[in-house]
Amino acid sequence: MTVHRPGLPEDLPPAEELWARWALLAALEATTEYEERPPRHRTGRWIDDDGLHWDDCGCTWWVMSKEGEGRFVLYGEDEASRVKWHEPAIDVLAGGPDWLPYEELRDRLEGHEIGCVYWYENGAWARAPYPDDLGDDGLDCGMSCFVERGEVLGELTDNLDDTVDGPSADSLLADAEAYRLDPRRLLERLAETNQYDDPLDRPAIVRALVRAGLTGEFAAPVTP
Repeated sequence: MTVHRPGLPEDLPPAEELWARWALLAALEATTEYEERPPRHRTGRWIDDDGLHWDDCGCTWWVMSKEGEGRFVLYGEDEASRVKWHEPAIDVLAGGPDWLPYEELRDRLEGHEIGCVYWYENGAWARAPYPDDLGDDGLDCGMSCFVERGEVLGELTDNLDDTVDGPSADSLLADAEAYRLDPRRLLERLAETNQYDDPLDRPAIVRALVRAGLTGEFAAPVTP
């Protein structure tokens, strides 16, 4: 990721790519038990009816949601952000389109939770204007793990069983980015545990892939 602090809209890849990379890594963490937990009791990465989430239960949390055909919103906070503390106050919703989830965003803003908001429409990202003296909005620190394809590829590789033949990590990621990932091809390459030595919940992984829309024509139920 090109480091601009504060972030620039052009630092982000197309929203469809960002969604696919984030969703693939979130699927690898999916478990049946987590699916049943309320969001406030979850950490890590997951997908639910509100979109994609990333929460380390500490210094960073992010949400990316679809808001219609070709429309996405990305919002959250990293501890590096200086937006909340800037004087005079920055209106991170200035210039936002009318389709943004304003009720959710304003509720979080009232709770001093949000560091930045980016929205995507007509193939381009945008955000509110920032004052020249703002040091950082947290975008780089918060999103680099999904924006940098090499980082996503490395994490995916860490979850594969290198003793098993099959599609490469790069091939699997490319299929996910093209929304044509066959869950069977991914499942046959996955190790028995993830990089944290937790057992993989393969049915939950498949459900997350389908929910994220990464499986394309392979969206029919799959028996792991």
